[in-house]
Amino acid sequence: MSGNVTYLSEKNAVPALTDGAPLHVRLSDTDRRFLEVLGAPGRTWFSPVFHGLEKLPTDGPVLLVGNHTLAGGLDAPLLGHEILRRTGRLPRGLAENVLIDMPGLRDFLHHFGIVRGNRHNCTTLLRKGEIVAVFPGGGREAMSGKHEKYVLDWRGRTGFARMAIETGAPIVPMGMVGGDDVYDVVFDGAHPAMSPVRNLVTALGLRASLTPPLIRGLGPTWLPKPERFYFSLGDPIDTSAWAEASDKEEAAHELQSLVRKSLEEELEFLLAERRADRGRSLFGRAMQALDRD
Repeated sequence: MSGNVTYLSEKNAVPALTDGAPLHVRLSDTDRRFLEVLGAPGRTWFSPVFHGLEKLPTDGPVLLVGNHTLAGGLDAPLLGHEILRRTGRLPRGLAENVLIDMPGLRDFLHHFGIVRGNRHNCTTLLRKGEIVAVFPGGGREAMSGKHEKYVLDWRGRTGFARMAIETGAPIVPMGMVGGDDVYDVVFDGAHPAMSPVRNLVTALGLRASLTPPLIRGLGPTWLPKPERFYFSLGDPIDTSAWAEASDKEEAAHELQSLVRKSLEEELEFLLAERRADRGRSLFGRAMQALDRD
């Protein structure tokens, strides 16, 4: 079911989410302990640094808008969990169709608040006062070439701005640095050597531009390099100024440009911090520990 279909929950007859995803997620103590255990290796390996989490509104809808890195499956969960730990609010993620279409994985993702990435789900969650995280660049940004680290690829992507205006949700820029550095790209998805993978991607009904690159991490392995992750939330952007705009298209483009500029500033801040950080690498962190001793 898709398009303009209205999904209704059986109990309250309010707009519900697609694929049977829960409208509200209440994590048990066991769930929280599980997330702690699941995230512990990543926190140890990447030693993340967080900035600006106090800027997140304490209630009401929020649209987190971030850059999508090559290691999006590693960095975004760490930030989401840290937000949960510090604020008690669970960011709701929007997953690619290919993930939600896998029955066992779909149930796991739904349990922890992740839903199929579509307009209906996003606007419904925002109207219910949830935090929703979106990455306008999507897979196209994540699969960018070797020389495009931390470059926003938002060509034609104004949907998030439209949804924020429509629901009145403030937008919080969400900068993430480190995820493009834990792997080296041997061949990007457009390289001739990757044509068999591209053929498989298109056979699955996906765009060829979403072909994953051939990567290597620590040495010749796929183990990610222990580069530090850096995160920063910017000042919330009030979207109410665009609510009464007569030209919705122009309003969405204007808001998108503002959010893009704000997010680029967060990335510049994080990149500068990383350059000055002796603890960026595992070796540097080990040397800092020795100095403290």
